[in-house]
Amino acid sequence: MRGIFTIVGLLVVLAVVGFTAKKQLSAGVAPVLPGSTASAPAARPQQQVQQYKSAVESAMQQPRPMPDDSK
Repeated sequence: MRGIFTIVGLLVVLAVVGFTAKKQLSAGVAPVLPGSTASAPAARPQQQVQQYKSAVESAMQQPRPMPDDSK
């Protein structure tokens, strides 16, 4: 009896996972072709690298929060 419930439970879990995977795969966004203009970046790669560097620099300048010593 216990084995039957185990097998039924596994089949239910497998059905739920399969349904969820099918739903996620069907809701995907269509890939953009390389020749289309809709995927053009907003800035040149050098500008993107500079923006990333400045974001990292500003994040490094922020002080680290100190934990409370209320032990």
